[in-house]
Amino acid sequence: MNSLDKDFYLEKYPHIEEYIERSNIDFKELQKIYNDFVKFENSYETQADFIANILRSNENIHSVKSRIKDPERLIEKIIRKTEDRKVKNGKDFHFNVDNYKNEITDLIGIRVLHIFKDQWKDIHDFIVKTWNVVEITANIRDGDDRYIFDDLGIEVRSRQSGYRSVHYLVECYPTNQKVIAEIQVRTIFEEGYGEIDHRLRYSHHEIPEILKSNLLLFNRIVGSADEMASLINMLNNNLGDKENYYENKLKEKEEEIQRLKEELKKYQTNK
Repeated sequence: MNSLDKDFYLEKYPHIEEYIERSNIDFKELQKIYNDFVKFENSYETQADFIANILRSNENIHSVKSRIKDPERLIEKIIRKTEDRKVKNGKDFHFNVDNYKNEITDLIGIRVLHIFKDQWKDIHDFIVKTWNVVEITANIRDGDDRYIFDDLGIEVRSRQSGYRSVHYLVECYPTNQKVIAEIQVRTIFEEGYGEIDHRLRYSHHEIPEILKSNLLLFNRIVGSADEMASLINMLNNNLGDKENYYENKLKEKEEEIQRLKEELKKYQTNK
């Protein structure tokens, strides 16, 4: 939509009407937010590409995807989040053109994928050195090792769903106004699980038990696959180190033999 038509929007998203009434939301303010976001949409896309290209320069990153929030989905999220923000900030709180860029933290979304779990720390260091990071959250499964996050003072959230990903909120300036962008970092195995989990949760009001139990089983398999990939990588690196060690030793021996041959030749000539 080029503009936010109330009747058309409520017909398309009928479930949000009760949120509007319950939180006493002024639809005219939503229209202003919608128009403001659409006005700078191209700038946000340019900023998303810029962030993604910087991340692609890191050798530990396998791939990067970027997107900006769909304007209609932005309004839906604002409507749903208003009640929560009133609890957090006071009953007089309401979203407006001046505050929505700080309150909605995924206007710009970046997905970063890496292959091996132990690559995360280097990617983490790269992100915190490159941008002003305002928040970091590590989403893990109950029972996962959390010591590396605790050591770095990173907030940890245990997800019953098994969702794993580290989220960074960073400041950026697609215009002269600050916008918070979200960078999600996860392994390619975690990405596969996350996409399947997301699809199931959005296609069912409540996931049937048979799907839920198999989804949790799949989550354990994904976790094991990540561990196996890390083990294979470690073994490969160790083998590579040993090969380099023996190649260097062999080269040193060959150089020593050549040196002795030259010494012997000099001795025979002088004799």
